[in-house]
Amino acid sequence: MRRASGRFAGALAACTVLADCTATAVTSPSTESRSSTANSTERSADRTTSPAHTIDTDQTTDTDQTTDTDPSTRTQQTSRSKKPRAPQSPVGDPEAAGSGAASDVLLECPSGGSTVHTADELTAALARARPGTVIRLADGTYSGHFVAATKGTAEQPIWLCGSSDAVLDGGDIQSGYTFHLDHAENWHLVGFSLHGGQKGVVADGASQCVIQGLTVFDIGDEAIHLRSATSKCVVRGNTIASTGHLDKKFGEGIYIGSARSNWSKYGADGGPDRSDHNLIIGNHISATTAEAVDIKEGTTGGVLRHNTFDGAGGLTGADSWVDVKGNDWLIQGNSGVGSPTDGFQVHTILDGWGQGNVFRANTGAVNGTGYGINLAGAPDNFVYCSNTFTDAPKGNSNTPCR
Repeated sequence: MRRASGRFAGALAACTVLADCTATAVTSPSTESRSSTANSTERSADRTTSPAHTIDTDQTTDTDQTTDTDPSTRTQQTSRSKKPRAPQSPVGDPEAAGSGAASDVLLECPSGGSTVHTADELTAALARARPGTVIRLADGTYSGHFVAATKGTAEQPIWLCGSSDAVLDGGDIQSGYTFHLDHAENWHLVGFSLHGGQKGVVADGASQCVIQGLTVFDIGDEAIHLRSATSKCVVRGNTIASTGHLDKKFGEGIYIGSARSNWSKYGADGGPDRSDHNLIIGNHISATTAEAVDIKEGTTGGVLRHNTFDGAGGLTGADSWVDVKGNDWLIQGNSGVGSPTDGFQVHTILDGWGQGNVFRANTGAVNGTGYGINLAGAPDNFVYCSNTFTDAPKGNSNTPCR
């Protein structure tokens, strides 16, 4: 285990490469009461290697709570929510994940390209895509599970763009990924909506991808999942709501990496799932049954910044907005309202992990029973006095601020 000074140096390196470390003032969300006794969730065993046809179980338990992964014991919830409204304020951040993909403004789909109108046309266009391809979705519904598996380049990324009225419908929440980045590189997914399917967007072995401005709702498990060494991707400005219809314990908004029990499937040679150096910026996440963001052991050097979390009416399978188990993450300028226990948690699931994370300028009205930031047996982290929380009965944090 490295000393605290080494971890701090690692987090500062993440600041230098990925983020402006200046504390940013964030308006505290309005107070909203809720009561819940749900515990935070640890997921493991992924449900399948065939996303289109069988139930995927990348989620069991490590230590936080036990989980029933037998789908026969679960009740499918088939009701569909209204599509959530996007945040009213613009999202922008002058940061990049070492890829040059992010800038201080949201990306705009370039002119030109081809427009698709049906699911078959979309499937064919994804298969034909080459560096520089621009695919536009006409407004309408595209039913099915869609896969992008080709590689763009940093100079010529591949674009899939649409308005929020262009909706990919993954159908049955028992199985399938509505959109799968399967070892794809330099893809930009911009502006459209997704609902249905067991998972919304899954990136396996992807790099330098941008997932921006999507509306993801009514999902069986998690909305967006980066795993299998997906690295240097930017997930920004997305609106996520109504997850966990298949199992409340697995309904995260954004999920980074894989639990240790899945490293044999998603890690390198049985080691950690090194889904590193990803940026999670400016997303609005509400009505998730599990954490808004779950950062797994094995991941390093990411940024979680300027996101908003609304736990009111949700978090029935978790006890915090954010659970961090990776190393050297910068968690800055996020705000939340309504959590059963804590706002943010750090856990050491495995020796050497859950360390070197830096918390700055986060705010929220917790309305729970615990802390704003709870270092749960993970002392080798850094909590700054710029974090401020209300309605956290135990205080801002269980460690002195810096």
